[in-house]
Amino acid sequence: MPAPLPYQVFLFDLDGTLIDHFSAIHRSYTHALAHFGRPAPTRGQVRSAVGGGVEHSIAQFFPPEDRAEATRVYRAYWDRTMLDDVALMPGARELLAGLHARGARLAVVSNKLGSSSRQICEHLGLQPYLQAVIGAKDTPWLKPDLEFTQRVLEVLGAEARSTLLVGDSPYDIEAAHVAGLPAWCVSHGTHSPEQLRAAGADRIFDGLPEVGQALGL
Repeated sequence: MPAPLPYQVFLFDLDGTLIDHFSAIHRSYTHALAHFGRPAPTRGQVRSAVGGGVEHSIAQFFPPEDRAEATRVYRAYWDRTMLDDVALMPGARELLAGLHARGARLAVVSNKLGSSSRQICEHLGLQPYLQAVIGAKDTPWLKPDLEFTQRVLEVLGAEARSTLLVGDSPYDIEAAHVAGLPAWCVSHGTHSPEQLRAAGADRIFDGLPEVGQALGL
């Protein structure tokens, strides 16, 4: 018999953790900036801007007077194209399937719009492994607000002491720590190991297969 899992509940960030969606995000910001006659951002600029929700990201590229129109243009284009080139990170399906088979409760917690997050998880065939997919506009809060993480735990009927959050950014680390959860991070997303270490990640991994190995899968 395999050893018991160290946690019973696992919260996964979406972008940069379970999925690679940066091509679609970069394409959408390129489209929105072109609407205003501005040059396309670099992929690095987009990577450094995302994680705090679309309003936060929009503010990195547009002055206050343009943000409402930029958000409208961005969302309309995003809704039409977001599934065109979204892909799972290596090892994502295997990790979720392995944890689910061992009886763990799994959820996606994202600052991406909740409706988009659920559509993406359905498109990629992840829904059978997930008890919940919670994102922006599903609650009044976003990561790293304490209330956001507490609401997720409430929905899952989970306790902090038996829950692990897996992410790729300081937002994820803070969202975990303010609620008393450990934060394991992968460095294949938006932030380097050095940045994740400086933000206080409890453990850092190159990718999801290494997370699975650490959990005994």
